Parts: sequence; structure tokens; C-alpha cells
Amino acid sequence: MPKEYTSKPVEKCQICGASGLRSVLFIGYIPPVNTMPTIGSTPVEETVYPLEMLRCEKCTLVQIGLEVDQNILFPLTYPYLSASTKILRENFANLCRESSSLLGLKAGDLVADIGSNDGTLLSNFKNAGYRVLGIEPTNAADIANANDITSEKVFFNAKNAAAAKKKYGEAKVITAANVFAHIGDIHPIVDEILDLLAPNGVFISESHYLLGLIETVQYDTIYHEHLRYYSMRSLSYLLNMHGLEVFHVTRIPTHGGSIRVYAARKGQKQADNSVSEILAEEDRKGITDGSALAAFRKKVIQSKLALHELLRPLKEAGARIYGIGAPSRSSTLINYVGLDDGLIDCVMEIKTSPKVGKYVPGTRIPVLDEEKLYADQPEYALLFSWHITNELTANLRKKGFKGKFIVPLPWPSILEI
Repeated sequence: MPKEYTSKPVEKCQICGASGLRSVLFIGYIPPVNTMPTIGSTPVEETVYPLEMLRCEKCTLVQIGLEVDQNILFPLTYPYLSASTKILRENFANLCRESSSLLGLKAGDLVADIGSNDGTLLSNFKNAGYRVLGIEPTNAADIANANDITSEKVFFNAKNAAAAKKKYGEAKVITAANVFAHIGDIHPIVDEILDLLAPNGVFISESHYLLGLIETVQYDTIYHEHLRYYSMRSLSYLLNMHGLEVFHVTRIPTHGGSIRVYAARKGQKQADNSVSEILAEEDRKGITDGSALAAFRKKVIQSKLALHELLRPLKEAGARIYGIGAPSRSSTLINYVGLDDGLIDCVMEIKTSPKVGKYVPGTRIPVLDEEKLYADQPEYALLFSWHITNELTANLRKKGFKGKFIVPLPWPSILEI
């Protein structure tokens, strides 16, 4: 590993600095989810990192126990593109409509997106008549710029935030969709958001939601890119430390269950009932006192055993099982459960996916063009993108797949539809 790459254990809470973090679940030693060797390459030493979920008893933040260097997790060739997922495209269109109405945005207002990827989110605001600015460190920024979505190909930090403010002016809205839990030292980031944000501006974050994760046993969304798993209470704690108040929150379906949170400087906006209602639900369901996490750990272990029990007789009978989709979450599931190319013959991705022609991290399971699914007609298709089961199964049936579907979570089962 190059010397400039540094990873560090999380020994104190990333929000409040408290020590004595409590272990919730240890997933194992897992490779970065986008470390994918080329099919046919000779196996070589592969770096793996401990993956453990921890809870802070003071501010209630759930977080992982190691911060891996961002240059390892988010290289220039980072393969994820927002436009590839229908539910995400629909969600971003909804975000534009909702925020435009709720905030009374005017033509020409600047909307900036941190971790803007290929510009899918911002394209909605641009089409609605607002000025847009993406800040994205990977090659996805080139795609956005090619589509006339103004994007700076840089990490979001103090220097680059100041440069953006000088060049484009203050932002009326700053969004951070599925990146606000990915950034290591979060306090300077919030300060930089405030520096770029107009005095009466609004910060909108979308993050995977801890309550939804627990309710649906989504241990597969635990990986090194996701440093924090926010509840409404822990996220409010963080924002309040910087003079921001949450005034509106919405639960949204992306990534199997997320929250969209609106925050403004104290005194700028009146909080509506959505905030108190979601806090009360967290209290009621054991998120605030942490009691729900012990039950979650037991369900994860039971789910792992159940998936092996489901797959064993199928493989003993000679069935072929092809995985469907190679999202980041599939790497955690595959490595934690201990699936290999003896259990999963291959994984299907669309022809244009940059993951085609690679191995799933930590395995020799090949990722192949999904056309093989329709040509081979295996007996089973295991849905690694199970959180969009309805969309996936409808598409696969429409394209001609005739076999049965295996859904690994929240509880392993076979669908005959």
C-alpha cells in the first residue's frame, strides 16, 4: 500500500468524541467493496480491513470501527453511477419537487451537491431553472460536465469550498445524498457547508437510516464507505453542534430505507411535526436506548445460517445459482456469509457496467454480462439488490428469465413469481 494511504481505528465517537464505544456486530475482515480483480488474473495478496459496528452511548451514533483512507475507497475509477438505478432517479426528481415547494426556491438560485457523482440529482434542479454546482472527486464528474451539469472534480474540503464560493457565489441549497455518512472528519465538513451556504440557505442530507436498517436486517449495507449510520437523534446532535436545526424530515425508499433531512441555521425555520414524530418513533422502537441493536445482532446471525440452509439442498441437487446485481452491499453479504464460486456460479450485471469482467471482492465469483442469464436459464437467481426486488423481478421476467428467485434478506426465501 502506498505510504500516503492512511487508515485509522475509530476509538472515539465521530460526533461527540466520547470513548468506550460499544460493539454491536463484527462482520469480519472485508476487502473494500470496489476492489475487483480482472477475471483471469492471478490471485495475489489482497488487503482486507476489520468491519465492526459500534454504538456511542452518549450521542447514540452508530458507526464502524475503522476509517479507511478515502483514496482507497473512492478512487478516480470509482464505478458507481447514480443514473443506473431507477428508484434513485425517481427519488432525486422527488427531492427537487419537494424542496422547490417547501423552500420557495426561485429561478437562478444556486443548488450545490456534495458528492454529486454523474449529476443525476442536479439535472432535476437544472431543468427546473436553477443554477447548479456539483462537487465530485471521481471520474463521474466528467460524465456530469459532458451533460452540461457544472461540476468541480475535487473532494469537498475547506480550500475547495472557498474556491467554489468565490467562483459561483453562496448556495441557497446544499445537498449531500448518500455521502454525508461517508466522510471521515465530519465536523470540518459541516463548517465548510455553512461557509458555502447562504445565511437563509438550507442543507439537505439523505442518508441510510438506522431504524430502517435494523427493521429489515440490512447488515449488507455495512461496509467501509459507510462510516456512520444515523438515527434522527444522532444526526440532530451533530447538526446542533454547528448551529443547525432540523425542521423537516422524510423517510424515503432509497437504499432499502433512508431519511431526507432539512436543516437551517437556528431561528431560520420552524420545525414541523415530522421531526417530533420520528424522534418519538425512535424512542418507541429501541433506537434511542440501543435495545433494538441486540435483537438486530441475533437476527443477522440467524439470517446467515438460514441462507446456508436454503442454498445447501439446492446445490446438492445440482442447481445453478446466478447472482443478480453487484452493488456494494453484495460484497458484504457474500464475504460475511461465506459464499464462493462453488455456491454462486456467477453474478449478472448490465452490459455497460464497469464491474463486468471482474471478480466480486474477496472471491473468484465472476461478474458477467446479464445476457448469460437468459441464454443459460439457471434454476435460481439470487437477488443481491434485494431492496429493489419488485423492480428487479419484473425486469428479469420481462427479459425472459424463467427460473425462481432467491431473496436473501430480511429473511432468506424463494419466490415463485
